[in-house]
Amino acid sequence: IGWAKVNVDGSVSTARSRAALGGAIRGPIGGWLVRFGMVRRLTNIFHVEARTMLEGLKIAWARDFHQVEVESDNALLVDILRNGLAGTNNVAEVRMIHT
Repeated sequence: IGWAKVNVDGSVSTARSRAALGGAIRGPIGGWLVRFGMVRRLTNIFHVEARTMLEGLKIAWARDFHQVEVESDNALLVDILRNGLAGTNNVAEVRMIHT
């Protein structure tokens, strides 16, 4: 179908022992296609951001977008993915993104 851009973000609430994750997917002409969000059990922010990115990619692929650009504010996650370190990372979500 073309390309899509996935914007993702996650946050952790230690007071509620929950993590919120979500994002939005825009299409090739910039319009919003879908937004997503979910609440999960408390974990560290790196895992939350990785899970959010994975969920956004799954949604984009399910809608037949094969060229997907992802935007995330987690510099460590982006560096791991860009520098070829994802395949050996011990976080399952990072390995799944890599695959």
